[in-house]
Amino acid sequence: MRSFIVDSWNAVMNSEYNPLSVIPHTGTRHMIMQVLAWMWVIVFTVVTGTWAWIGINIVAHTLLLGAIVITVATFETAKRKPEYFGGFGRAQGGEHE
Repeated sequence: MRSFIVDSWNAVMNSEYNPLSVIPHTGTRHMIMQVLAWMWVIVFTVVTGTWAWIGINIVAHTLLLGAIVITVATFETAKRKPEYFGGFGRAQGGEHE
């Protein structure tokens, strides 16, 4: 069951696995995912008749998806290029630079 849930999530929400994976530019994939999220917000707003909440829903989806993208990008950078984060913190001797 767990793998079904993960595979289902990836098929829709992960642009590395869904059909958007053929688009080479990550920013473009992210923008397309944002537009799709806004579209679904509007569709659900129309279906449920909650027009008063459409602005809040769009902002919330934008923030949520943006935070997910930033988190995934940070994790991927840490995994692939850990030296990128090597300049933060204390100097080699343990003291501040």
